Amino acid sequence: MIAVSGLAAVWFVAALALSGRVHAPTGWALTFSGIPVLGLVTWQFGPLIGLIALMVALFLLRTPLRAVRRRAGRAVE
Repeated sequence: MIAVSGLAAVWFVAALALSGRVHAPTGWALTFSGIPVLGLVTWQFGPLIGLIALMVALFLLRTPLRAVRRRAGRAVE
């Protein structure tokens, strides 16, 4: 159980560290590495915690795209 929590924490810290970068390969790497981690978290802690982990992961991966769209909108105006 501790190993799964640690693995999820490592993914979370990596996502936070790389969230400022808006490059597509970084997002894809976080997505592909996060899918097995999400599966393990759901298997170990149940569907409710897995759903919460999914929401947190989606928020972390989605936030940089919103910032890019805001910047692009200001540059056009």
